Amino acid sequence: MSGFLANILFYILPFLLVVGVVVTVHEFGHFLAAKWLGTKIDQFSIGFGKALAHWTDHDGVEWRIGWAPIGGFVRFAGDENAASVPDQNDLEAMRREVLAREGPVALRRYYHFKPLWQRAVISAAGPFANFLLAITIFAVLLMTVGEPIGPARIKSVTPGGPAARAGFLAGDVIVKADGRPVKYFGDVKQLIILRTGVPIPFVIDRQGQRLEVTATPQRGPVEDGVGRFHQLGRLQLAFTDTRPTMQRYGPVAALAGGIVETRDVVTTTVFYIGRMLGGRETADQISGPLGMAQISGDLAKQTSASSSNFGIVALNGLLTILTLVANISVGIGFLNLLPIPVLDGGHLLFYAYEAVARRPLAAKVQAAGYRVGLALVLGLMLFATWNDLQRLHVFNFIGGLFS
Repeated sequence: MSGFLANILFYILPFLLVVGVVVTVHEFGHFLAAKWLGTKIDQFSIGFGKALAHWTDHDGVEWRIGWAPIGGFVRFAGDENAASVPDQNDLEAMRREVLAREGPVALRRYYHFKPLWQRAVISAAGPFANFLLAITIFAVLLMTVGEPIGPARIKSVTPGGPAARAGFLAGDVIVKADGRPVKYFGDVKQLIILRTGVPIPFVIDRQGQRLEVTATPQRGPVEDGVGRFHQLGRLQLAFTDTRPTMQRYGPVAALAGGIVETRDVVTTTVFYIGRMLGGRETADQISGPLGMAQISGDLAKQTSASSSNFGIVALNGLLTILTLVANISVGIGFLNLLPIPVLDGGHLLFYAYEAVARRPLAAKVQAAGYRVGLALVLGLMLFATWNDLQRLHVFNFIGGLFS
């Protein structure tokens, strides 16, 4: 019983908290943009399924909390109509119905009759809200906690490894990696893990002398922050684990740092996807809900184990959750901007066609696109879940039951 309660405390609750915050902010972005542009909204839901609670505000919006808190949605007036995949004929039928029921003034409050730029703004507002959330969290952390600053001094170099072949020596301090200043050795580790087979230029300080070396990471077991190993790029060197100085920033510098941090997460994601599609990187880093639950749970357990009292546990847990929320929020924002029908990026793609052709894409084409997009998204979710099950050794466990 205690094990079950521990799993709820360390895995389920952090996962639901992270996903709930990220999805709610995403949908609230759509909601605020729609309200700002005078769009009629029928429903705002946090979670799916039967409502645990619901109420209606003075604007007629039904707010609801579903029993499955793993998503959410904003339903605009008319979304239940076929015009959710709008064809010219569908829109015309809906137009006549609204005019007959509510009059011409009400027509401009319906999402599908909004000017094209307003529909595009509403669609883009969800991912934008996710990026804004991440920037805000990163900026707050830079103001309150700061970022680690300390020399990336090499403690040892594995003979025959990539670092040794490149000419690294114990005692060297890495000051630049791939043209960017290195503030702490974690910067170097973050850079090399997704660059297997990619030559990386480094600038090192060797007893006061600046030298340039180029090293190419090789794939091998790399331990993450919670003790799990992954096959990623490595140089086979160890850094001196000195206690860093935590540098805090003022509001303006922290905001700039939050933007840079968010940009770096996006560029790293794009770089990884590009290498994966090119066959130069494995896809085992893609995680689904199970993987997210494991990550959030492992971080929560690690935070609890490394803290001496409840106050420190709570503080460290909050910092851990905030960092996880920021990173996942960037991922959700980026994913939703992909030009795949059923995602926000797919809507923007259709609106781009409408702007050029001056008419909506035919309903049959849109419907086919949505089916293909849904298949792609479901396929990605299944693949991510397969990765999670492999990572959790579920198949080994099931096989052991019958051996």
